[in-house]
Amino acid sequence: MDKYSKVQLVLIYSGIAIFLTFILLPFFEMFMTSLRPLDHLFRAPYQFWSDDFSFEAYHKMWETVPLLGRYIWNSIYISSMVTLITMILIIPAAYAFARLDFPLKNVTLSMFLGVNMFTGAVLLIPLYRVLRILGLLNTYWAMIIPGVAFLIPTGIWLLKPYFEKIPRELEEAAFVDGAGRLYMLGRIILPLSTPGLIVVGVAVFIGAYAQQFLFAITFNQTREYQPLPAGLYEFIGYQTVTWNEMMAAALVGVLPVMFVFLFLQKYLVAGLTAGAVKD
Repeated sequence: MDKYSKVQLVLIYSGIAIFLTFILLPFFEMFMTSLRPLDHLFRAPYQFWSDDFSFEAYHKMWETVPLLGRYIWNSIYISSMVTLITMILIIPAAYAFARLDFPLKNVTLSMFLGVNMFTGAVLLIPLYRVLRILGLLNTYWAMIIPGVAFLIPTGIWLLKPYFEKIPRELEEAAFVDGAGRLYMLGRIILPLSTPGLIVVGVAVFIGAYAQQFLFAITFNQTREYQPLPAGLYEFIGYQTVTWNEMMAAALVGVLPVMFVFLFLQKYLVAGLTAGAVKD
């Protein structure tokens, strides 16, 4: 930072402050909404601060939606399973793209990137027919399998640069000693790319957590298997919407992701830094 002038530093930090404001302001407004009584949410003029704040919505939301705890658990379980399966599949695939030469390698990578350009809505009908034939509708797998399918391309593209950063000389030395590909992957590549694996794993977990709504309302009609994004619909009544309780439930549902970030913050920073430059 010593190479920047005071004016440049002011501009840099001002830009960061504006960026963080746009990122954090929705969460702050969600929290403020959860503290307001329902009949005070749409008062005019808008009041940023009020004396009637309370945590009542955080107590009543469990009564309004009795299965709320189950919905939160379902979201965590589905996201964890999607992350686990995706990581198992993308590790050998990313290693192959990083180290091996085979026909149509670049074309295949481009096709993976092209898959990410399509939203889940485009493939809902084909996915529904496939899951119905397999008898997986109204189960956890109806949300896990599509989640894995859509996150595999992203995971491969994110993980491939971390494998490429590892010096090839380490593998060549292992080859001389008679080591095979799988042995090198498990004993050399994976330990050295741990920060990258954590970054990709967190990205996949967040992606799985965020895309549950569309798959849940399409492939699952059983309340016991619904994730939180679909469960929030139960706060919408015939005549009114309990916005304060919905915002409280949404914030509680975000806590697992926040804990993941806080617990793995050190590794995330190390992984992002490692993947940002190439030797």
